[in-house]
Amino acid sequence: MRAAEIRVAGEPPVVTDRPEPEPGPAEVAVSVTAAPITPLDVLCASGTSYFGRPATPYVPGVQGVGVLTRPAPTHPAGTPVWFATAAGMLPGDGSMAEHAAVASTDVVVLPPGADHALVAALGLSAVAAWRCLTATGELTAGETVLVLGAGGVVGQSAVQLARVAGAGHVVACARSAAAVERARRLGADSAVQLEAGDDVGSLARRLGEHPVDLVIDPVWGLPAAAALHALRPGGRLVNLGSSAGEQSPLSSAVLRSRSLRVRGYTNNELSADERREALLTVVGHALAGALTVDYARVALQDAARAWTRPGRVVLVP
Repeated sequence: MRAAEIRVAGEPPVVTDRPEPEPGPAEVAVSVTAAPITPLDVLCASGTSYFGRPATPYVPGVQGVGVLTRPAPTHPAGTPVWFATAAGMLPGDGSMAEHAAVASTDVVVLPPGADHALVAALGLSAVAAWRCLTATGELTAGETVLVLGAGGVVGQSAVQLARVAGAGHVVACARSAAAVERARRLGADSAVQLEAGDDVGSLARRLGEHPVDLVIDPVWGLPAAAALHALRPGGRLVNLGSSAGEQSPLSSAVLRSRSLRVRGYTNNELSADERREALLTVVGHALAGALTVDYARVALQDAARAWTRPGRVVLVP
């Protein structure tokens, strides 16, 4: 089979021929139809993540979509599935290949009609957005939500899912004019564009035009510090990433004077059942036309060139 292979940590994958994996007793065989390149894949393959340097060579891909190659105990061959792997975090191979052997507990059967490439593009990013809004963020109907990093997959998903979850007003914040315009098309009621000369005060003034109850923050850094100023007393900020910086100049006075809550989120803490429920929820919204995301379909053969391409890329074997 053809597969993308990380041979040296920090370098793009090499597409090569590999033996088709044979599933073990607690695994199922999947014919892969779509495999996204996510920031986690790139981070793990870099050898600089908190998971440590990966054992090489290995096939990257922490999630994917496909069909069961062989009958499973409760489902026939050809059943569409989404699946997760620990590729790059633990020894073993992932989704960026024509075939994968996957732990049965990490497989979610998809409903009929699900678009495989779109599900792959959404995947755990949309799961994170949904859980940050509804579970960690405790969104209630009518509240105002601010989505930082609205140009990314998590941000695009959060803008749409906030509306689905009952938000009364959705504010999007993004770096580019194109991302701001897309956020409006996806349902944001208002939008703020980051400017090159922004400091905490200037961005906080623009964000504060619409006082918010909940901030979804995949960026941290300066935008998170500014977003605190936009929160109403008792408001919440949920952080799930640091694309704008690992450090943020948070104000103790703002935190304390408004009794704000700052919470961290990771998909790694979800149980298999929680992950399955969240994934099927977001897939259901996608099927209903309430959730989509921008992505590029790229042939598996071109994985190396697509490895650091901006935006979400979905490899198609």
